Amino acid sequence: MGEQVRVDKWLWAVRVFKTRSIATEAVKKGRVFIDDIAVKPSRVVKVGDVVKVRKSPVTYSYKVLQLAGKRMGARLVSDFMLDVTPKEELEILEVQKNSGWFQRERGTGRPTKKDRRDLDDFFEIE
Repeated sequence: MGEQVRVDKWLWAVRVFKTRSIATEAVKKGRVFIDDIAVKPSRVVKVGDVVKVRKSPVTYSYKVLQLAGKRMGARLVSDFMLDVTPKEELEILEVQKNSGWFQRERGTGRPTKKDRRDLDDFFEIE
């Protein structure tokens, strides 16, 4: 038949996840889909499959070009997978990155270091 590779092992090999255990955990939690169906870690990947990985808030899509059972260098990843994530998903990530910085009104939330030092100085006098 040929080489068979588990989905968790393939995701680790093409550097979607840092470790194989993290990849296996993501698959078990239902964050990995093949043909829009949640899969188990033992599911075998085939050339041509589109693997979707949900990493909040974006769902990334990768097309399998070749099978890989061993982790590879970052330069070789493009030979084994093609990123087919829709632009709308990537725009969500960009919007979230840009909206992450907002001005907090003074007096809301936790005190800053300066506020804490001022309070310490105030109570130290008594």
